Amino acid sequence: MIPPGLIISAPASGTGKTTVMLGLLAAFRAAGLVVQPFKSGPDYIDPAFHRAASGRASLNLDSWAMGGAEIAGHIAAAAAADLVLAEGSMGLFDGVARPGETGTGASADLAALTGWPVLLVLDVSGQAQSAAAVARGFATMRPGVTLAGVVLNRVASPRHEALVRAGMEAAGITVFGALPRNPAISVPERHLGLLQAEETPELDAIVAEAGAFVAASLDLQALRAAAGATRLAAQAPRRVTPPGQRIALARDAAFSFVYPHLVDGWRRAGAEILPFSPLADEAPDMDADCCWLAGGYPELHGPALASAGRFRLGLRRFAETRPVHGECGGYMAMGAAIVDRDGHRHEMAGLLGLVTSFEKRRMHLGYRLAELAARIPGHGPGARLRGHEFHYSTILDQPDMPLAHVVDATGEAVPETGSRRGYATGTFFHLIAEAT
Repeated sequence: MIPPGLIISAPASGTGKTTVMLGLLAAFRAAGLVVQPFKSGPDYIDPAFHRAASGRASLNLDSWAMGGAEIAGHIAAAAAADLVLAEGSMGLFDGVARPGETGTGASADLAALTGWPVLLVLDVSGQAQSAAAVARGFATMRPGVTLAGVVLNRVASPRHEALVRAGMEAAGITVFGALPRNPAISVPERHLGLLQAEETPELDAIVAEAGAFVAASLDLQALRAAAGATRLAAQAPRRVTPPGQRIALARDAAFSFVYPHLVDGWRRAGAEILPFSPLADEAPDMDADCCWLAGGYPELHGPALASAGRFRLGLRRFAETRPVHGECGGYMAMGAAIVDRDGHRHEMAGLLGLVTSFEKRRMHLGYRLAELAARIPGHGPGARLRGHEFHYSTILDQPDMPLAHVVDATGEAVPETGSRRGYATGTFFHLIAEAT
């Protein structure tokens, strides 16, 4: 049985919903509850923080890339818990212009699909009773999306809180608590957003502070009572075809990300994951059937990767007879070179001719739909794949054959087609799911 849930959302990014999410996970866990976290949308940083706060793996639920049955399967597989908390992305109704599998990727899609009420985190700095108009608008914007109530964030004083609460009471909006500013629970950032969980040594202290802060300021009992039952029927997760029976998976600070639901799906299908660390100059296991270079931040580790001779030689030998696939950072490390932000060139594995530069930065962000021109591990030619791209690298050279025809969420072609050469393939987008 799927437990009751809440969606933690906000009118916009930067309003404090991650602070509230981490605080609630830690506070409910400290109270003895088993809480299952999820993340709405393609974000790959937040789920690792969710895991640190809850002690459970957090999975992405994406209405643009996933069908309703697939979303229901992921929820059912992970939700043997007392409570579900799903963190939204951006603002509650923010998504792309054209729907994908079940929606536009907006957190409101997930709220409508699951029936979980929304806890709206409002940054009330610079306003008082007017905040109630914002909350009222969110409560009535979309039929099928239920607003449980609000958390008032960045409250300046008791007088300020009283004025905001008066407006909410007049508008019929439930207030579950108020949070003053608290710099002790801010998380450092870099050019792709928050630092990864494993790069934040003070994470345990941040999570503990967030849990105590939220427990002291919000009505946890009322919040648990506000959680709603899901409209979705429990069902088995969609079967994922693994890229191989034995998968050599690059995993360290430079190669840190592949969507958790995919790795879980590979394991459920009977595949064995064989992790290795390029930064530790480890080569992929030669007994593996394929090698998968996860995304991450190779541009921050250029000298180490360039000097990792055993890794580079082992990867090239592996690719002589078996498939090697890279996503984003993994794809760049398979190329000829990476130019870092200071203009220094670092030689990479050379499986592909790709040369990328962070000296000439330009953001590439958005959903991608790709139709494969050639096989990648787990998917044959003609397969249609949905994914997400987020990086700042610029292509200086891309001499190999294109891997796929790739379009964005509006159907416009994008030049980042991926590359293929022999057994080596790579894409700038991270795979989320196969399109129906």
